[in-house]
Amino acid sequence: MEKVVLSDHEKKLLKRIELRSHTCFLGATMVAMEANGFTYSLIPAIEDLYADDPQGKAEAYARHQQFFNTHAVPFAFVVGLAWAMEKEKKEKGTIDGETISSLKSALMGPTAGMFDNLFFNCLRIIAAGVGIGLAKNGSLLGMILFILIYGVPQSIVKMLLCRVGYTYGTSFIDTMFSTGLMESFTRAASLVGVMMVGAMTAGMVNVPLNLILKIGPATLEVAPVLESIFPGFLSIILLFGYVALIKKGWKPMHLIWLTMAVGLIGALIKIF
Repeated sequence: MEKVVLSDHEKKLLKRIELRSHTCFLGATMVAMEANGFTYSLIPAIEDLYADDPQGKAEAYARHQQFFNTHAVPFAFVVGLAWAMEKEKKEKGTIDGETISSLKSALMGPTAGMFDNLFFNCLRIIAAGVGIGLAKNGSLLGMILFILIYGVPQSIVKMLLCRVGYTYGTSFIDTMFSTGLMESFTRAASLVGVMMVGAMTAGMVNVPLNLILKIGPATLEVAPVLESIFPGFLSIILLFGYVALIKKGWKPMHLIWLTMAVGLIGALIKIF
């Protein structure tokens, strides 16, 4: 992979772009998703590259207002890569605007899949497990640790990826796809994410079933029997029940209200 050596001017621009990349959801819409944040992040680069080319500047702004959506962390990488491609287009003419837009679109799926699993389904679960454990005892440390474990690493990685995207440019993408690394990383991240969701479900989701069946003179407690057959059985059933409802169009707030209603009714009839 070929790496670009940054000039002092480029380093200053890069710092501004890195900070702006934290606003990826700025003005997000259902039509263009992160396009406003993407364009805002690239303003320093576009203004610098096309300072003497009003037509090129207008085309660049229009180009980056097209639909774009990925995870917040690789968002910065694609911003850095877009800057490198815009620079190549302006200075060498070896790349055109359509190629820039096409490569951005091609990266949305792989980067979102990889980093959704790494950060949203893995690191967030770990941070939530630590934070909730402390917060439920009334400690503010739970909130602080959640931010430190989940938020701070995202910010650091975003800035590093923005730099990688610009300094390595399209050669990085060529290497990732040609060697199969992109597919391998995506699959590995997905597996880790599924494992963490399962661990979080078993550790944090609790269904306090107190159902007792009377069979003649004998009584049978249902929950211990289910736990002896399949530990965490009720938690798994609850999780997949929620997943099924979400697939049918239920919103998270609807599930919260449903849980409260079932919990209250269960408490009144003394099965929870």
